[in-house]
Amino acid sequence: MPIFILLLAWLLATLTPSQRTMRARIAANIRWSREDGKPSAIRAQAGLLAKFVDQVDPDRVLPEAERQRRAEAARRAHMQRLSFRSSKARSRNDREKAQT
Repeated sequence: MPIFILLLAWLLATLTPSQRTMRARIAANIRWSREDGKPSAIRAQAGLLAKFVDQVDPDRVLPEAERQRRAEAARRAHMQRLSFRSSKARSRNDREKAQT
């Protein structure tokens, strides 16, 4: 097994979830201090839209305008699901804090 994977497994086992979050935030801030985030964001958005295009019309039989309309609707539904899950998690966390 490559040493990198062993070191990563050891590191993940020794850090708490909070410490892993802090480490990830540090890494993200270092990355964004060294490069412009716009090209990465543009690529990510294009990839996400392509995922939804594949979901709504995998065989590419729809006209382009209809395919894009449906893909955008699928993207909005995805974002709303994420928002809904986040809302539920915040409510659950609020209840847990109130109980302690």
